[in-house]
Amino acid sequence: MSEADQPAVRQPQGAPAAMLNGLSILEAFSIKRPALGVTEISEIVGLHKSTVSRMLNGLSELGYVRREATSGRYRLGLSVLELSAPLLADLDIRAAGLEHLERLTELTGETTALGVWGDGGTIVVEQVASPHQVRHTQPIGNRYNQWESSSVRVMLAHQPLNAVHQLIETGRIVVPEGGISREDVEIELELIRKHGFATNQGGTTPEEFGVSAVVFDLRGTATGCVILSAPTSRVEFQHSAEALQRAVSQTAHDISARLGAAVVSENNSRA
Repeated sequence: MSEADQPAVRQPQGAPAAMLNGLSILEAFSIKRPALGVTEISEIVGLHKSTVSRMLNGLSELGYVRREATSGRYRLGLSVLELSAPLLADLDIRAAGLEHLERLTELTGETTALGVWGDGGTIVVEQVASPHQVRHTQPIGNRYNQWESSSVRVMLAHQPLNAVHQLIETGRIVVPEGGISREDVEIELELIRKHGFATNQGGTTPEEFGVSAVVFDLRGTATGCVILSAPTSRVEFQHSAEALQRAVSQTAHDISARLGAAVVSENNSRA
């Protein structure tokens, strides 16, 4: 059958197409690309500049994007935040965890966050920033998909192994150059399940130390994780990695208990 004889794939038309185009334009923005021009968006989403410009005008009227007066580039508007507010408010881990994050940051002086697993990565849903001038931050909405990230490995440790291998082999979880064997993946995840936390000692960037511990809900499901990030130099000279690991693990334990999970306390009794 020639190409001309092949049946055309049906594409959404009318209102559905406009809706999908609008969503594609909103998804073009990210933490790394917070401001975009019409031409940039056109190249990212594969739509003609005139279509993008028309869609941006409509999205701007609804408050989903805003146009910078000086540069003419676009940024996401507050309506996006309003749209996500019911979802964020419904995330039990976020409601239960904020005061514990604040306490952890007060104790350690470092940035802390809560992450949940979604679509092949850990997504930050809450953050308490370090009071130090030099600090690592984890903006709300940021997604981590690198194997070396402590939040990714601690969540992968509680996913089915076949799903973990598929995520790695399809490139959705980014592994170090040279790859990683299935055996090494399984050994690492077993150790994380045993200890309850994962550590990133310069694996993603040389100057960052991270530790994450899993949070369980009432059903015993790994519903998210506590994340702590700090400059490597401060860990070397002001903290100890072991102390931070204990603090993060205890915070995850406390949030799990708040969510009704049957967690094991330090004296091995059921909480």
